[in-house]
Amino acid sequence: MTKIKIAIAGIGNCASSLIQGIEYYKADNKESIGLMHWDLGGYKPKDIEVVAAFDVDARKVGKDVAEAIFALPNCTAIFCPDIPSTGVKVKMGRVLDGISDHMKTYEEKYTFIASKELEATKADIVNELKNSGAEMLLNYLPVGSEEAVRFYAECALEAGIALINNMPVFIASNPEWAKRFEEKNIPIIGDDIKAQLGATITHRVLADLFEKRGVRLDRTYQLNTGGNTDFLNMLNRSRLASKRESKTEAVQSVLSHKLEDENIHIGPSDYVAWQKDNKVCFLRMEGRLFGDVPMNLELRLSVEDSPNSAGVVIDAIRCCKLALDRGIGGVLYSPASYFMKHPAIQYPDDEAYRKTEEFIAGTRER
Repeated sequence: MTKIKIAIAGIGNCASSLIQGIEYYKADNKESIGLMHWDLGGYKPKDIEVVAAFDVDARKVGKDVAEAIFALPNCTAIFCPDIPSTGVKVKMGRVLDGISDHMKTYEEKYTFIASKELEATKADIVNELKNSGAEMLLNYLPVGSEEAVRFYAECALEAGIALINNMPVFIASNPEWAKRFEEKNIPIIGDDIKAQLGATITHRVLADLFEKRGVRLDRTYQLNTGGNTDFLNMLNRSRLASKRESKTEAVQSVLSHKLEDENIHIGPSDYVAWQKDNKVCFLRMEGRLFGDVPMNLELRLSVEDSPNSAGVVIDAIRCCKLALDRGIGGVLYSPASYFMKHPAIQYPDDEAYRKTEEFIAGTRER
């Protein structure tokens, strides 16, 4: 099989976990713990190769990707410390709204190149994507980067490469954007990566369980705390609209009756610096059993946030490559529904799983 050549916008914790994982699973005798698929359509994790990378942090720009993924403010678990040099330097990207204003006051946590003279133009990024041979662009920008995500989506379209939108800015689930990718026959998977076993998938499965067991869910909350730069970024509540919508819709979509706004609260709650990349979810569900007898469920889930997402992204990359191999463009509805919180079409998880397996096998087009 040929290599899957990827470009990454945002060399943060999630990119660090993904790149560590590609190296970690290179040995064919490596146990496939943590992978949904060891071999996906003939492609293994070791077939993925980073050929271009963009960031705006002074501690990462200009460094080899293998070095940049361990630079501050990244704080995720280091499970594969020996990453060989890639020969790929992190290029300066475009800031736009990729940095929340309040982040500029946390110099010890986050610094970036603010000089307008050093920022890349659209032409710079498109040329880098083309010259590198990248087949797809992975978006890992911070929550709330609406302008910046649209900018990189435009770059992908102009460069003629696929897009995997891992963040909650609605591109693949926006009909206008989806149409543009379909017209150019370019695959896209999005929006907002659903962790391997995180707060959203756990909440969805439990909500579906309530439905199937005849329990009426009356109200629920999901509160999340963490100490990485994403949680620091989300202290600016004005950047959370799409994130809350994405996570809330992911749960509401499995319910036969939608909860009123006052009875459902889902989203990031607070930044706790010492948690670093560990995310803690506090989940409560209140409902009624047989005879309207009340019950409630409380759950505490603690996960390392970024490896939790990388285990899904590594499959999204390979599904995107299968679409490229098969000449399929537009939104990949089945993989998007299984891998993302806010896909264009929300299927129940068991159905999304089945449809994704059919897509991988080639018996379902998208």
